[in-house]
Amino acid sequence: MKKILIIEDNQIVANVYRNKLAVEGYQVEIALDGETGLKMMRTFKPDMIVLDLMLPKMTGVEVIKQIRSEDDFAKLPVIVFSNTYLTNLIQEAWKAGATKCLSKASCSPKEVLDLVRHTIGDSGTVPTGRPAIEGTHEKKILPAPALANTLEADTAFQVNLQKSFTESLPATLATLRSGLQGLVKADGEVMQLKQIYELHRRIHALTGNAGVAGLHIIAKMADSIEALLKELYEKPKNINPSTLRTVANAIDFLGFLFERGIAPDRQEIPAVNILVVDDEAISRRAVVYALDKAQLHTTNVEDPNEALKLLTDNNYDLVFLDVDMPGMTGYELCSKLRAMPQHKKTPVVFVTALSGFENRTSSMMAGGNDFIAKPFLFIELTVKALMHVLRGKLQPVK
Repeated sequence: MKKILIIEDNQIVANVYRNKLAVEGYQVEIALDGETGLKMMRTFKPDMIVLDLMLPKMTGVEVIKQIRSEDDFAKLPVIVFSNTYLTNLIQEAWKAGATKCLSKASCSPKEVLDLVRHTIGDSGTVPTGRPAIEGTHEKKILPAPALANTLEADTAFQVNLQKSFTESLPATLATLRSGLQGLVKADGEVMQLKQIYELHRRIHALTGNAGVAGLHIIAKMADSIEALLKELYEKPKNINPSTLRTVANAIDFLGFLFERGIAPDRQEIPAVNILVVDDEAISRRAVVYALDKAQLHTTNVEDPNEALKLLTDNNYDLVFLDVDMPGMTGYELCSKLRAMPQHKKTPVVFVTALSGFENRTSSMMAGGNDFIAKPFLFIELTVKALMHVLRGKLQPVK
């Protein structure tokens, strides 16, 4: 019987993967932190490790480095889960010796099972209730009845996961809102960091739970909020009214998603088209880069008159505007797009170095929906974009 060690601090996610793999005949053990995982590895001697990169006591990268430093486990397959937006952390995992990196927000238990089989083969036993297949190392085609039973079991498994997850959402939202209140009331950097850490831990759990339940819209949004909170925790200088406001709006938006983003037919991330208008090339590229990380398609231009023509001829799901541009200000362009029938309700976000209260008021009066000041965090802009795009796609048509 082949053995798998899961090192994952989210007990719910760990149990889901353990149950799925155990049904297939694998022997599975769970460790809830990195230190415990390394100790269990030496006694359990697994054929594979499934590892979350965000762990207490030791990071997943530190765990991988330790695994690779021990001769008995230097070539042991290590599959890691990470946040989609933490590209630097993923690169560190690859350099440390990860075999495969998966997004926790979008990976299903079935995909993990398929990867396990591809990497180390079948479990070496005949799972209870499943037909025996001769030749454990050869790929066999299941008879039609057996294949139908397998697919039916997978579907039932996923339905039960989603039901359990959705039933927990009201309590989850109440906990997140309580944590947000703690952050808003926190006095001083030390208390702020404590509250940010707790919120990050809870959002990290939400990302994993939504991912295994197959609720990809919620998982994708939580994934981005988790990355923003991690950035704030590690770089407290970025804690300011803008980033705190974005965190508050994002958690409030999760309440919207918990109502509108759980339908089975709404789990594909919708195709979007975003227009970015900024005469500064570096700033424009920064906005496009932040949107690319969320796989959001963009068209970007420097000339506001060219942008006006594009707006006349095309529909957009979201528009990012600089304010101070030659020939036409962002405020003027926003007023003109609001006069177009197809853009009366298109979300507009101003991105500008003019961050004073007067400019914020002007942006709202011109028809803007949101505001972000330069220099901005890439992940903060990503979070804002996802909120506006998903709200527009999931809002009922009137």
